[in-house]
Amino acid sequence: MSPQPPSANRMKKSLTVTQESARDAIIDLLLIHVSLLAALAIANEFVSSKFIPDFLRGYSLPVTVLALGLLKWRGIYRINPRYMGLYDVANILLVGVTSTFGLALFEFIFNRNTSVKSLVLIPVLFGFFVGATLVGTRLLRRYADWKTSPRVNKRHQKKTLIIGAGDAGELIVREIARSRHSDHCAVGFIDDNPAKSNLLIHGVPVLGTSEELTTLVAEHGIEEVIFAIPSASGDLLRKILARCDQAEVRVRTLPPVAEILGNEHHIRHQLREVEIEDLLRREPTKADLEHSRTYVTAETVLITGGGGSIGSELARQIAKLNPANLILLGRGENSIYEIEQELIQSGIVPTCVIADIRDQGAMELLFETHKPSIVFHAAAHKHVPLMQANVIEAIRNNVQGTQLLAELAARFGARKFVYISTDKAVKPSSVMGATKRVGEMIVRCMAQRSETEFGIVRFGNVLGSRGSLIPVLKKQIRRGGPIRLTHPDMTRYFMTIPEAVQLILQAGAMGSKGELFILDMGDPIKIIDLAKDLIRLHGLVPGEDIEIVYTGIRPGEKIDEELTYDQEELMPTTHSKIRVVRPERPIDSEWLAHEIQQMTGLCDQRNVESVRQALMELAWGKSEAPFRFAITEAAPESTETKNPQ
Repeated sequence: MSPQPPSANRMKKSLTVTQESARDAIIDLLLIHVSLLAALAIANEFVSSKFIPDFLRGYSLPVTVLALGLLKWRGIYRINPRYMGLYDVANILLVGVTSTFGLALFEFIFNRNTSVKSLVLIPVLFGFFVGATLVGTRLLRRYADWKTSPRVNKRHQKKTLIIGAGDAGELIVREIARSRHSDHCAVGFIDDNPAKSNLLIHGVPVLGTSEELTTLVAEHGIEEVIFAIPSASGDLLRKILARCDQAEVRVRTLPPVAEILGNEHHIRHQLREVEIEDLLRREPTKADLEHSRTYVTAETVLITGGGGSIGSELARQIAKLNPANLILLGRGENSIYEIEQELIQSGIVPTCVIADIRDQGAMELLFETHKPSIVFHAAAHKHVPLMQANVIEAIRNNVQGTQLLAELAARFGARKFVYISTDKAVKPSSVMGATKRVGEMIVRCMAQRSETEFGIVRFGNVLGSRGSLIPVLKKQIRRGGPIRLTHPDMTRYFMTIPEAVQLILQAGAMGSKGELFILDMGDPIKIIDLAKDLIRLHGLVPGEDIEIVYTGIRPGEKIDEELTYDQEELMPTTHSKIRVVRPERPIDSEWLAHEIQQMTGLCDQRNVESVRQALMELAWGKSEAPFRFAITEAAPESTETKNPQ
């Protein structure tokens, strides 16, 4: 038999809904008549010779039409009793109250000899009975549906403790209660708010505070803990995780509030394992999308390094701002292909260009063909040890590539050029950091002599980017260890990729004359603490199940990173998470061009040590230049391998 066409299925469903509504209306009709008879009987002290004639005389028809009309008007017949809530109950009670006044008005108009009893008592009783019976029958149907629905055997459900007796916690309990197939059984809440002590939420008690977690887990045989405070700080989640680790109980969490609201699935489908990003969770960054939209919408946007961690997230967020054309430029075809397919699935078809940013002919053709008006330059070689061993390649890509793109943006009339920098450009001890510092200098010089609006955004490490610390540590843990760190005192600034990109877009709206914007990264975090947290997230014990070994700092690394030079004075902007460096003295563009030309000449000669010395002198401002940057000598110390791109 061939399947029915969609239109036939829709008609069938519509007919079923209509039949159910008609059935509900007939039941309500009987309840309304019973309510009216009950009101008349009570008012007339159950003397049938008094209230039966009144009922038959004329109350029945107008009251029925009024009540059913109100029920239809308030949409009561579109309510699924299984999901009836307070709003629906209030609507039904409103029908009862309105029926009271309607009946009183009918009695007053058509029965001039009416008594106070008929004018007040009968309508009030009738309204009360109508509201009670209509709500009661629907609640009974909801209970019967819940009681008879097939459920997971309680013996197979996990005894669950919920951290947070707020809105998210209430949603979880409600979802567990009404789900036919939930594998959780909510035993209780934990909340540190004294006002919530001993409260019941949907019949589930608040058992205590987070300090009592270990004890409560043991007392109630808890098998799983759900962390239901989506906006909580990383510090709080870290404390809870440590206590759950001590109690040997599994922890799951909810995503941030914005992700919950943007997901159509039930809450239970959004529960997930705790990730390292959760432990670093900050106060949510409020992105002013409208501010970003003003300079991105209907523009042709070019993203270099479009397949990278920052570049691909830029593509995702910019796609939501309705650009006229989104161009993704990269050398790696696989990474560009992946983000292209992802964007196509969301309804955006980007223009993908596979090319090297150092290829002048290819870059000129790109600018001439597509004429991008907004350029986000995220392409760069970024691994500190690799670039330390490949200084010429680092200069070719990070310096010459940036210089070429900036010049082409100015020549072809791009409106805005945003350069993505790194904290490793501050007092650089590595080749990679030095090339990014020179990149900042190039952008500043171009801003001085071009109508194109140039801006620089500098920030630290991002979590989860390819080749960065966290994925490497996860692989080491999955192999059974050991975890290899360079130094026990090493610290880094961290930020999630989506948060960093939101702030890049915000800063892009502000930059125009080579301003340097610094993203607020919070306090630096010790790498050893991050590694131990990651081990615990895998249900293991640091130092016992997974060994931690130190390999020593590598060439070009530091123990600590900085976001600014000593002489860079920070000023606030319109965004609380972004600050701007007070304008510095201009750089002599002819001098900078000459220095870069000399350095690239050394690259052509393949004189590695001379190239390295020239790069570091240029980045530190030690050359015989018309203007020298103020510097502070610093010994090269170690840092982890990843910059923010």
